[in-house]
Amino acid sequence: MQSIYFLIPISLVLFVCAIFAIYYAIKSRQFDDLDNESQRIILDDRQFRREQLQKNDETSNPSKDNN
Repeated sequence: MQSIYFLIPISLVLFVCAIFAIYYAIKSRQFDDLDNESQRIILDDRQFRREQLQKNDETSNPSKDNN
């Protein structure tokens, strides 16, 4: 019986924490676009690599523009 006096308040505190976490996630708009966000990370990385390659090509071959 004593364990119930301990477990019920702890479960209520965890329940309130879970509700707060869900409220915070919704308020910070984490669930707005579930389909495209996973692809955005990959596409942003590809775009970053393309920009880096273009920058490296421009710095390594500056004589192409002068001819």
